[in-house]
Amino acid sequence: MEFPFFYLLNVWTACANMRVWTLFLLLLLLETGIVCSSSDYLVGLGSYDITGPAADVNMMGYANTGQTASGIHFRLRARAFIVAEPKGKRVVFVNLDACMASQIVKIKLIERLKARYGDLYTENNVAISGIHTHAGPGGYLQYVVYIITSFGFVHQSFDVIVDGIEKCIIQAHENLRPGSIFVNKGELLDAGVNRSPSAYLNNPAAERRNYKYNVDKEMTLLKFVDDEWGPVGSFNWFPTHGTSMSRTNSLVSGDNKGAAARFMEDWFEQKGYEKTDSAKIEDGGLPRKISNIIPGLHNNKHELLEIATSFQSSPGISATKTSSVSKRVRAAHRKDGKPRFVSAFCQSNCGDVSPNVLGAFCIDTGLPCDFNHSTCGGKNELCYSRGPGYPDEFESTRIIGERQFRKAVDLFNTVDEEIEGEVDFRHTYIDFSQLEVTVSDEGDSEVVKTCPAAMGFAFAAGTTDGPGAFDFTQGDDKGNPFWKLVRDLLKTPTKEQIDCHQPKPILLDTGEMKKPYDWAPSILPIQIIRIGQLVLLCVPGEFTTMAGRRLRDAVKTVLTSEEDFDFDDIYIVIAGLSNTYSQYVTTYEEYQVQRYEGASTLYGPHTLSAYIQEFKKLAVALINDEPVEHGPQPPDLFEKQIGLLPPVVVDGIPLGVNFGDVCADVPQNSSFKSGEMVTASFWSACPRNDLMTEGTFALVEFLQEKDDWIPAYDDDDFCLRYKWSRPYKLSSRSRATLEWRIPEGVTPGVYRFRHFGAAKGLFGSIHHFTALSSAFVVT
Repeated sequence: MEFPFFYLLNVWTACANMRVWTLFLLLLLLETGIVCSSSDYLVGLGSYDITGPAADVNMMGYANTGQTASGIHFRLRARAFIVAEPKGKRVVFVNLDACMASQIVKIKLIERLKARYGDLYTENNVAISGIHTHAGPGGYLQYVVYIITSFGFVHQSFDVIVDGIEKCIIQAHENLRPGSIFVNKGELLDAGVNRSPSAYLNNPAAERRNYKYNVDKEMTLLKFVDDEWGPVGSFNWFPTHGTSMSRTNSLVSGDNKGAAARFMEDWFEQKGYEKTDSAKIEDGGLPRKISNIIPGLHNNKHELLEIATSFQSSPGISATKTSSVSKRVRAAHRKDGKPRFVSAFCQSNCGDVSPNVLGAFCIDTGLPCDFNHSTCGGKNELCYSRGPGYPDEFESTRIIGERQFRKAVDLFNTVDEEIEGEVDFRHTYIDFSQLEVTVSDEGDSEVVKTCPAAMGFAFAAGTTDGPGAFDFTQGDDKGNPFWKLVRDLLKTPTKEQIDCHQPKPILLDTGEMKKPYDWAPSILPIQIIRIGQLVLLCVPGEFTTMAGRRLRDAVKTVLTSEEDFDFDDIYIVIAGLSNTYSQYVTTYEEYQVQRYEGASTLYGPHTLSAYIQEFKKLAVALINDEPVEHGPQPPDLFEKQIGLLPPVVVDGIPLGVNFGDVCADVPQNSSFKSGEMVTASFWSACPRNDLMTEGTFALVEFLQEKDDWIPAYDDDDFCLRYKWSRPYKLSSRSRATLEWRIPEGVTPGVYRFRHFGAAKGLFGSIHHFTALSSAFVVT
């Protein structure tokens, strides 16, 4: 259709007048302060320290009684985002540098949030997910089977996690501002391999042909952009186990995902995403170079040595409780008032995915382990998988963390798709011990049931990431008469229970063990969170690769069947280990093989079908804007918890020594280069006396001017390790050893160690102290 010229001229004139009046009204509204942002969302992010007791407490993950914390590799954090419609619904997602979420943690957290905010944040719109590090203190879950190796419940582990989650949500709430969200995804090929390939191969060949790999290789990333401040954070999901650190490691660590988060936060704060693209990250890869933080002194080695000799170690002196907080390297807020950038590397369907990408080998022969059973000469104890930095587990952790970090930077820098649409959520509780499930096979359907929780013999065999002991093997579908006899001393499973779990031979009938209280969960939360075209499926366990694919596909089929859900691309992401923990979920076919993951699928062979059935119900309710039933309330076992971990009675030191005195100093007139290790040891005290939350036990200080020492690296840095030890188990004396692996690109100059600690007196008083090593030179 063509328009006459004068008609177009009149329209243009009218539009011009309209623009003038619109501009006038906009200025008037701005003056009166009543203009609303055009942003579809309010966005807020927060982060807080959740580093638990770094001494005496068993670590959660490997169930190895000998793996007890004795220091810090780098600190653990809780990171949260809140997304809200300005006048509508809101959701909270919390990512924990912990092995998994805990039901009792969420119960107590929601109680606190209700007291503070009323019904704004509830169990329905708050999700808590763990990264699955196997190097964090245990004792914070409420069911017996998960706290046996930690000598029961550890209140200190529990308290610091609940406090940290609450504080990071408070931060996110207070940071809520108009903003936008962007989404991107891409393949990361070298950060995970399938550790149970024989089980994966039992899935139908036609189904396997739909996928290029036997593990998921896709990372999905959200980028949060404040309307005024610009980018303020990113969260991503990618499946790989937190087992780069081995079952013999005793340092608290966020493993590969915690490392990746630290790398990306430091990269953004020091470089800025606009200044550095992923292809130009320097060789060595990692941010936090001291040269980017402080100016160099000079590079005259002889002059530096002369300066260093004037700073000798000092005796330990008293300090305030907050001394270590004031010295931490990373301030809570930047000088301009903008919150620090928050980056979380979240867990997905990692059930059969290992970060030890070189494969599994026999430690006695160096040959590959048996394919079907992961044994060496019939013994599982000899079969270990190898990370890319083998034999250095710290290097493997760094490499896998850096690979995730690099991919996240690439997705962050190239993202162009904006999240649009409503914010919504659905949550319910399901009793998985007796759920009827309708399953279909080639058009026929039948009703089956899930079972009360039980663990199979292959559970005790462990995995190639952390083998078990004795004569257990993966793939055992028969059991062993001796261990059945031992099992029966605890609880003899009924014939009905045995039949329900077939072909799993039951080793521990945990779902029917109730003394002194429940050994395993029966009632589980399932949750869907929607933010526009992103849909998070929050699952309370570890889904294997194919199990996760089936769940995602089932939910996608439901959502895309609705005309209202009209996105060109929908991002359906599994957020693993969320809200509580119920071990593994395999496919029906993988369950038949009874490798570790199948033996750890608690509710029988139809567990995955049950999840798919119930998540489809949630998806239908979500798209139809229908409510869902609350379901049966899970138990609150907090008052029943038993903790047998002995307290710290008193800390001692030799005669004539102060707490903090150096017992092994840096050598006099010493100089070091990048890549070398510097160490010093101090007479110290048990770190359980004060967790130094948002502070540090260890510090590397840099001499900026004549006597101006500034913090350069602390125990939240990958390169600085804080190690704590006693001469023998019941000794009251202890030492703290600080180890600094000097990173590439460090500024030449004079450095020294500072140690913070807290000692317990006979009558329970706590004495805080600090001490210094002699100075040394880095060239």
